[in-house]
Amino acid sequence: MSREKKGVFTGIIEQDEKGNFFCGAYLLDYKHVMSKFKLGDEITIKSIIENPSDINYKQYPKKTRDFFLANDKP
Repeated sequence: MSREKKGVFTGIIEQDEKGNFFCGAYLLDYKHVMSKFKLGDEITIKSIIENPSDINYKQYPKKTRDFFLANDKP
C-alpha cells in the first residue's frame, strides 16, 4: 500500500466484520465494489469525500466511489 502520483492511495480491497469494503483507511462504495471488483483486488483511489453516513463515520471518516484496478491505465 502506497501513495501514487495519479491517485490518492493504492491498496487491496478488504472487508470488515460488518460487511463494509475498505482500502486502507477509506470506505469503498459497496455497490461499486460488488458490480466491478472482488476482495483482494489491488485498486487505486482517485478521489475521496467525507463519509456522509453516521453509521460508520467513526471507523471510516473518508469514503470513495472513484477508484479503479491498479494495473489498469485510466
